[in-house]
Amino acid sequence: MSKVAIYRKEHFCAAHRLHNSQWDDQENKRVFGLCNNPNYHGHNYEIIVKVIGIPNQDTGYVLDTKILSDLIQTEVIKKFDHKNLNLDVAEFKQINPTAENIAIVIYNLLKPKLDTDLELKILLYETERNFVEYPA
Repeated sequence: MSKVAIYRKEHFCAAHRLHNSQWDDQENKRVFGLCNNPNYHGHNYEIIVKVIGIPNQDTGYVLDTKILSDLIQTEVIKKFDHKNLNLDVAEFKQINPTAENIAIVIYNLLKPKLDTDLELKILLYETERNFVEYPA
């Protein structure tokens, strides 16, 4: 049987600041620009979670989308929504919350919760025109 991809779209709102603590203020401003605002800034993020697998012979599902939705809510939305990623989310205490790193963190939160035979991809929109995919 052939593999099929299912998708679930969710969203969350969060603030962050792009900052490298190893650099001085001038270098942070040069590299990160307005995204280095010491008072943080926010985005309305949209995530699209793609799960790829062979449909179950009995159910026809790759994965029940209700189960996927609940998993995303528990592992991502409740942790990230209306939070300051730098200050409130443990996963970003040591890493810069760029869109790239947020996508990797989401992947790492969800992947261990899925059956090992399922593939996972994360598409994260930081803005309508800026988005990342992990793994690429």
